[in-house]
Amino acid sequence: MTEARSILFAGAGGFTLILGLTLLGARLGQQMILGSFGASCVLVFGFPDLPFSQPRNVVFGHGVSSLIGLGCLEALGPAPWAMAAAVALAIMTMMATRTVHPPAGSNPVIIFLTHPKWAFLFMPTIAGAALIIAFALLYNNATRDQKYPKSW
Repeated sequence: MTEARSILFAGAGGFTLILGLTLLGARLGQQMILGSFGASCVLVFGFPDLPFSQPRNVVFGHGVSSLIGLGCLEALGPAPWAMAAAVALAIMTMMATRTVHPPAGSNPVIIFLTHPKWAFLFMPTIAGAALIIAFALLYNNATRDQKYPKSW
């Protein structure tokens, strides 16, 4: 695949996914998107062969980072140092569990800025991350010569 075609398909994948999640959320009356999902699109559509772009990293990275963000917000309160601690713990946990997904590092910041309920962990975080992977599997395998994912 040429570089221009790869760029075009990466952009089209990100466009389609973000539009789809937004429309699905509107239809369900439920938030289905996070700011960090835009950065996830850069990885899964632009660089799908990287370790950070693999399904395990996307889903568990987002999940563990949101879990830590929610836990720190509840346990420590909305202080700036608590937000910084949540980001640090998310980084360390993703590294220790080998589930690093850099966009997920922003989830604790999003949580501290928006103060969501615990349901945020499942919707939009885990459900959205799972839908990213489901779409990436279909889209990347239909538009690329190489198979996605490289690993689970």
